[in-house]
Amino acid sequence: MSQAAATLAAPLAAPTPPPSARASHRPRRGGGSEFAPLLRTIKEQGLLDRRPGWYARDMAVNLLGIGAVVAGLVLLGPSWWALLLALPLALLSARAAFIGHDAGHAQVTGNRRLGRAVQLVHANLLLGMSREWWNDKHNRHHAHPNHLDKDPDVAADILVFAAHQTTDRTGLRRWLTRHQAWLFFPLTTLEGIALKVYGVQALLSSDGPYRTRRERLLEGALLLAHLAGYAALLLTLLSPLQALVFALLHQMLLGVHLGMAFAPNHKGMEMPDAHPDGDSWGHLRRQVLTSRNIRGSRLTDWFLGGLNYQIEHHLFPSMPRPHLRLAQPAVRAHCRELGIPYTETGFVDSYRQALGHLHEVGAPLREADAA
Repeated sequence: MSQAAATLAAPLAAPTPPPSARASHRPRRGGGSEFAPLLRTIKEQGLLDRRPGWYARDMAVNLLGIGAVVAGLVLLGPSWWALLLALPLALLSARAAFIGHDAGHAQVTGNRRLGRAVQLVHANLLLGMSREWWNDKHNRHHAHPNHLDKDPDVAADILVFAAHQTTDRTGLRRWLTRHQAWLFFPLTTLEGIALKVYGVQALLSSDGPYRTRRERLLEGALLLAHLAGYAALLLTLLSPLQALVFALLHQMLLGVHLGMAFAPNHKGMEMPDAHPDGDSWGHLRRQVLTSRNIRGSRLTDWFLGGLNYQIEHHLFPSMPRPHLRLAQPAVRAHCRELGIPYTETGFVDSYRQALGHLHEVGAPLREADAA
C-alpha cells in the first residue's frame, strides 16, 4: 500500500453522502427481487459463460514471464543489478495472485477439481499462500462485505474501520490508529509476508478451515515446496546478502501491488450494520452500496486484476474477469433505474476516499491525545 502520501491523503476528509443518497438505500416495497432482472439480462448476454481459453493464455504468458525473470537471474549471477528483477517478479507474482483469486471463485473453470488444482499451483506453490485459508476468509467477505461483525476484512486489527473500534486501543496500536491514513500504504509493504504467515498459522491451528487431514498435508507440502524452491533459487544464484535483499524487495513490492488492488474497493463505503435496515438489504444493495469501482483503461484492468470492477465482481463472483467490463453498462443502468447509488471514481481519487475514511476514524484518538 504505497504511493505519494501527500498526493493521496490531501484532503483526508471523506465526503458525506447526501441525504437523498442515503434515503435511496431503502428497498422499494413490493415487486420481488431487485437482483433477478439484472441476473436475467447478464445470463442472456452470455457474460457468465466461462473463458478457459482466455485464462489458459493468461496463465501461460505469466509463467513464461516468471521463467524469463529466472533466466535473467541466471544470466546476471551474483550481481546487485539482479535486484532490478524484483520489480517484474512482483508484478508477475501479483498476476499469479489474481489468477488464484479467480480460480477460487470458479471463474476459470466449472470443473471443481481442475479449479482447485489451478488455485493450489498459483496460491500455494507460486506464492506460498494457503488456498483454503484464503477461500474461507474471502468467502466470508463476499457474503457480508463491509459488515463490521461478519466481514473479516474490516475486523479491528492493525487498522480499524469504525469509530467504536478505537475505544480500547492503547500503546502502539493507539499510535497506529491515530496515523493509520498516513501509514496505510507503508504498511502494505508487509502484506506479501503477512499472507504467508496467516496461511501457515491457519495450517497449524486445530480449528483451521481445512476439512480433511489429506487436504492439510497437501497444502502444507506445497507451502514447504514454495519456501524451499524460493530460497534455493535465490541462494544458488545470488550471494546470501543479495538473496535476502532481493526477497525483501520482491515481497514488499508484491505487498504494495496487492494493497493497491484491494485497498480502494470497500474502505469508506457503506457499512450495513451502521444502517437500521442494513441487515434487510438484498444481494443487489448489499454488494453495490458497499463497493467502489475505479475508472480506467485496459492498463488499469491489467494492473488491478479486474478488481477495479468491484461492484460487478461482487454481484457476479463467478463471472470471468474479461466479462466484468462488458457487464458494467447493464449493472449501472439497472442501479440507475432503481435509484441505487453506483459509486465509480478515478484511480487516485479512490485512494483519497479510502484514506479519508481511515483518517476520519482516527480523529477521536488524535483529539483526545491532543487534549
